[in-house]
Amino acid sequence: MKFKFLLLLLVGFFGFSQENLSYQKPPKEILELADYERAPSVNMDSKKEYMLLSYRSTYKTLDDLSQEEMRLGGLRINPITNISSTVTYITNLKVRKVAEKNEVQVKGLPENPRISNLGMSPNEKKLSFSNTTNTGVELWVLDIATAQATKLTDATVNANMGNPFSWFDDQTILVKMLVKNRPALIDQKKDLPTGPIVSSGDGSVSQNRTYQDLLKNPLDEQNFETLVTSELYKVTLDGKAELFKKADMYAGESISPDGNFVMITTLQKPFSYIVPLSRFPQKSVVYDKSGKEVKVVNEVPLTEVMPKGFSSVRKGKRSMGWRADKAATLSYVEALDEGDQANKVDFRDEVFLWDAPFNNNPTSLVKTQQRFAGITWGDDKTAIVMDQWYDTRNMKTYLINPSNPAQAPKVISDRNYQDIYSDPGNFETKKNQYGKFVLTLDNDKAYLVGDGFTKEGQFPFIDEFNLSTLKTKRLYQSTYKDKKEDIMSLEDVKKGEALVMIQSKNEYPNYYYRNFKSKGKLTQLTDFKNPFESIKNVHKEVIKYKRKDGVELSGTLYLPVGYDKSKKEKKPLLIWAYPAEYKDKNSAGQSDKNPNEFTFPYYGSFVYWVTRGYVVLDDASFPIIGEGSTEPNDTFIEQLVANAEAAIDAVDQLGYIDRKKVAVGGHSYGAFMTANLLTHSNLFACGIARSGAYNRTLTPFGFQSEQRNYWDIPEVYNTMSPFMNAHKMKTPLLLTHGEADNNPGTFTLQTERYFQALKNLGAPVRMVILPKESHSYVAKDNILHLLWEQDQFLEKYLK
Repeated sequence: MKFKFLLLLLVGFFGFSQENLSYQKPPKEILELADYERAPSVNMDSKKEYMLLSYRSTYKTLDDLSQEEMRLGGLRINPITNISSTVTYITNLKVRKVAEKNEVQVKGLPENPRISNLGMSPNEKKLSFSNTTNTGVELWVLDIATAQATKLTDATVNANMGNPFSWFDDQTILVKMLVKNRPALIDQKKDLPTGPIVSSGDGSVSQNRTYQDLLKNPLDEQNFETLVTSELYKVTLDGKAELFKKADMYAGESISPDGNFVMITTLQKPFSYIVPLSRFPQKSVVYDKSGKEVKVVNEVPLTEVMPKGFSSVRKGKRSMGWRADKAATLSYVEALDEGDQANKVDFRDEVFLWDAPFNNNPTSLVKTQQRFAGITWGDDKTAIVMDQWYDTRNMKTYLINPSNPAQAPKVISDRNYQDIYSDPGNFETKKNQYGKFVLTLDNDKAYLVGDGFTKEGQFPFIDEFNLSTLKTKRLYQSTYKDKKEDIMSLEDVKKGEALVMIQSKNEYPNYYYRNFKSKGKLTQLTDFKNPFESIKNVHKEVIKYKRKDGVELSGTLYLPVGYDKSKKEKKPLLIWAYPAEYKDKNSAGQSDKNPNEFTFPYYGSFVYWVTRGYVVLDDASFPIIGEGSTEPNDTFIEQLVANAEAAIDAVDQLGYIDRKKVAVGGHSYGAFMTANLLTHSNLFACGIARSGAYNRTLTPFGFQSEQRNYWDIPEVYNTMSPFMNAHKMKTPLLLTHGEADNNPGTFTLQTERYFQALKNLGAPVRMVILPKESHSYVAKDNILHLLWEQDQFLEKYLK
């Protein structure tokens, strides 16, 4: 079924002027870059024997976005096919041996496949995946060695709650299936209500964000329950299906490492109209592999009330999961401060272990001074624990002995996690006998792989970590200054082999084996070509400059195609940015930009416009800093303007631009930034704001990294809100928004109301609502039209 859409321009709910306009395409130079074929995604097994190549369309179609959809409990579901309506499908699969060059087309795939939910069997010989037909979701399996795909079920899989498959063992898959004789969904347009919608508060103080797609009434509740209810079946590779558990609202299934137990989590009632399903009541039960109940291990009540602060959590057991290095042991965390960061205690969290079949009580493993942030298991004597605290941005990493909880944890690192120059890297893992990832350990050594950001540039590294002395020894560090190298995994320490990805500004990212013990020998594994030939020779560099208060800033500078640097012709400048909050100037001034990163133009930046004669400063630093007891947003506007002024000054001093012809743009919080810059400064000739929130009173319980609510700091909320200052804004602004935005806080209404205010107050403003789009734009027609709109707007107000 084909759909013809008209874009709504300059339209509001109160009869403002409207322009009916069919979809347009951008100029040829931009269209050639935007209309390209996406390279496949690459996945390899842990032994690096086989490579799976997954092909996707570059864009979705309007047909894709126009499917049936129900928005319930934070989900967006296609009630006909019973899978998320937001899935981006794989359209083809190929297999090749890593050591060979020949790619093998997977045989037996369905016609016009729509593939998702990929999952590797424990022995990595099979790959499960779903195929979505016009009527539902099927389970398929790929034999990797033969590249043969086989269908195991009809279109009766229920994928409404996410991935519906869990490998029980190498021959059996646990599958969520549609309930037989499922009740019909209620059509709320036809069914008359039986009473009002009533919600109440019991006096408890909470801090809930403005979530999207929530349940709204009892009919929503009934439809939600109908859609997420499944039966669990065991399906073998010969297609035989056996009922494992009867119908329930299954939210998650986790198989123990030894395959003898399965922990199943179900949603419970009551539901909520103010929080999404992740905070509905839940019950977790462990069963043996025959389906017999072993133990109820967790019951979580409805969580509508939460203490204030990003380091606050709910009460009760959290982060429950199987310990990766043991056959069947659960680990979980409980707060020691009642989950409230305002409470003063010596330890915030406690980690427990609980061995199946759970006849004994859980045992304490470790207490953390800050909020638990994760654990990586190694063996009986080795595990890595992390904790962190948002207000200070502090993260600590500890070495513990799981067999001796009385042994004090050893602090490995204690740092500001936003300080990327001090990042020691992440511990490398490998698969163990259970097929689970655990620390790579060898003779009292572990291994760290780091991004390697420094003041001089990015130089990724591999370190050997001595578990006794806690000292590191560098095994390898990239020395590239004309390329970017990413270390993907450490394959064989003794041989010195690592899997890396190498790219440059005009060379597409490709995989290689790096032998760092053999003079850095490289073996190329993939050979993807640059699809953006027209801009491969564009000048690109990372420039560094300072704000008036001395904070170091940076941005990636692009000069127009064919620009003659010797003539220094003054060109218009486009700045694309996104603000970020920090607690100290040092980390705020660090740069993670690499001039050798492949130049990949897409709708989320201004890079396309180097083909149209513009200078572009992409990903310009816009730090917002609040040191000590002050919060970043206390001086948001002042810092925002200072960042912009510093960026323009830096490029102007290079002699490339006409500083009277500068535009700024951003998406989401970057749109919010753009509107504020046009309102509170005279630095810009125009701006482009996409899918933003402009009235912070509509996000009263926090936004972005703001923990305080409106009633704590009304002056900050009001000052930061472009809507509240709309009378000051007289600079041309292009507003765009997806018609079906699903991001908390950035309701489409935000743009519509801001547009109405600006238009009525006499500002030069244009609004474009993109049909069917959510927070990120995905449909080809919409994206190409967006690029046309932006080009028309920039040509008018900058040239």
